[in-house]
Amino acid sequence: MPHLTRRSFLSDSAIAAAVLATGSSSRFISNAAESPAADTSAAPNDRLQVMICGVRSRGNDHVRLFAKHRECRVRYLCDVDEAIGQNRIDQFEKQFGYRPKFIRDMRQGFDDKDLDIVVVATPNHWHALAGIWAMQAGKDVYVEKPVSHNIYEGQRLVDTARKYQKVCQTGTQSRSLAGAIAAVDYVQSGRIGDVKLARGLCYNRRKSIGTAGVFEPPKSVDYNLWVGPAEMQPVTRPQFHYDWHWQYHWGNGDINNQGVHQMDVARWGLGIDSLSDSVISYGGRLGYVDAGDTANTQVAIHQFGKKTIVFEVRGLETDPLFEAKIGDIFYGTEGIVALANWGAGVALDRDGKVVEHFGQDVKGSPYEIGTADHIRNFVGAVKSRNLRDLNAEIREGHLSAGLGHAATISYRLGKPASIGEVKEAAEAFGGADDNVETLERTVAHLKNNGVDLNEIRMTLGAVLKMDAKTETFTNHAVANAMLTRKYRKTFEVDKTES
Repeated sequence: MPHLTRRSFLSDSAIAAAVLATGSSSRFISNAAESPAADTSAAPNDRLQVMICGVRSRGNDHVRLFAKHRECRVRYLCDVDEAIGQNRIDQFEKQFGYRPKFIRDMRQGFDDKDLDIVVVATPNHWHALAGIWAMQAGKDVYVEKPVSHNIYEGQRLVDTARKYQKVCQTGTQSRSLAGAIAAVDYVQSGRIGDVKLARGLCYNRRKSIGTAGVFEPPKSVDYNLWVGPAEMQPVTRPQFHYDWHWQYHWGNGDINNQGVHQMDVARWGLGIDSLSDSVISYGGRLGYVDAGDTANTQVAIHQFGKKTIVFEVRGLETDPLFEAKIGDIFYGTEGIVALANWGAGVALDRDGKVVEHFGQDVKGSPYEIGTADHIRNFVGAVKSRNLRDLNAEIREGHLSAGLGHAATISYRLGKPASIGEVKEAAEAFGGADDNVETLERTVAHLKNNGVDLNEIRMTLGAVLKMDAKTETFTNHAVANAMLTRKYRKTFEVDKTES
């Protein structure tokens, strides 16, 4: 029986309404009903000692949640921005009653023999090196997504974890959300038939980051440490913090920012344990001209034998697909599973009837609850020393980030192309999706945002073929050179010795 497609199946408004009813409410399952208060039952010296590296944004979530964990005590807060770091120390003391030590250089913490855990929540270009250094120093590591800035770095993280026998968890907390776990189990049970196609969605409005120029970093920032392993470049964006996400030198765009969560769920649901055999990507940074260079509109198609993952990034205003803007859709021969962000979803049969819900109402933020569950899973594995206890062991993070990296390499090797040329290439690439329908929706989306593709062409990426065992491309030498980057002296990401 043929697989269901969006063109043949998802047009039913009743189906969309069913997903909306689930996705718009707080229908989540969690191991915790709400975010836990601090538990001080264990003596401070008996707890796992923790350092959080990068505490401005996502890292501040980790500061709070590790401080609340009964088995942990936050020993260091590390940030290259002294103003942010000192502010977090003051906030921490008010909330938790003691002052961790503030440091700007993470290497000071690595030298502490009593430190057990390092949490990496720095900008992306630091993720792998920080994790590698920490494990070399004998620490267990929780590293935020994407775990790497490129495929080579992910490989080195995995190698280092194996060599030093360290527990290393990826910050893809959907793996610890019971709603997502139930949905993936449902997909893999065969109850929607044979599933060969998953679609990940990252429809996340991203505005212009302003005109490019040369700007001074904040005076409170040690810019040499902030640059770290990347080649030294001046600041070329008006807002120093966060907007590095949209410059390839530091970040990875939304395909590996928000999108890596949904790429991970897609790969997990399809039972894929490797990078893809081939990939093509198209899109552009469209709708405005600014200091960014990452794609704000991107479609990536990955083939894994007979299975396909399609990933869609939209940073301009857009309608949802299947009443979801961030999520995953699994297409089977007997129905679909649609999973919204942070674990809410439904299963539908071929007639569009809802046959299963995933998630239930809970108090509190599903985003925070999922992270708290994921931290508990990590701490449990640190204590058990059993890597099988981890919900998102580092190799999972490497593969999911690697799919985004491979798609970006395809895109960055691309050339301007007409809609007809993109259509021809998409049709020729094949796979389990209706590639033309996906392109048509993308073109309509851009038109709705005033992007005239007769004047501004999309970029059509190179078709890349990969040996999934060696994780190298077999048809493009330049693409292989882009698996890694040049590193500054004293910040090199070296090959792990056997």
